[in-house]
Amino acid sequence: MRHDGEVSDDRADDPTPETSDVPAPNETADPQVTDADSAVDGPAKPLKTRLLIAIAAVILLFDLVTKVLAVHFVRPGSPIEIIGDVVTLRLVRNPGAAFSMATGMTWLLTVVAVAVVIGVIKIGRTLRSPWWALGLGLVLGGALGNLIDRFFRAPGPFQGHVVDFVSVGWWPVFNVADSSIVCGAILLVALSLFGFEPNGERVTKAKSTTSEQADT
Repeated sequence: MRHDGEVSDDRADDPTPETSDVPAPNETADPQVTDADSAVDGPAKPLKTRLLIAIAAVILLFDLVTKVLAVHFVRPGSPIEIIGDVVTLRLVRNPGAAFSMATGMTWLLTVVAVAVVIGVIKIGRTLRSPWWALGLGLVLGGALGNLIDRFFRAPGPFQGHVVDFVSVGWWPVFNVADSSIVCGAILLVALSLFGFEPNGERVTKAKSTTSEQADT
């Protein structure tokens, strides 16, 4: 304030420019939130993929070890009783699919198994659901276990007979890979029926009806 009556602008003498507390339109109020969100969404996919691979590896290793032990200790035609006649170890060379089905289509079953492995790996690259990772891991591990028999056991590549050794009552003789494939397939069917998607989302009937009405 001047003494001659003229009012001076104190802001002109202030070398510090005024700053606005309102962020610019292109600025982010809290950039750490975006980084945190991307950090959460980013590792989700490879984490579920690693889970799928780990489950498949465990199933494959267990299947290979049990088959080697069965071939070494169980003689054909001489079953080993585990629980009387109900559960036995009975060595069988199976040219067909799981539970001795389609025994005359060995080469076709090999091609189908290769296609299943490729399909599971392709789906696993975009996987975000742990339950789908479990189901696909069981299928992948079992398919690889029997596929190794198809390639490396007699009578030759694409024609190899799968080693089956578990006999339960009237049920056809099977192995760890067969059980893994069946359990994984049942889980995947159940997930699909209840609307659980591989990407981690759940599709309900209400959502699907709304989307169909919007399309029309």
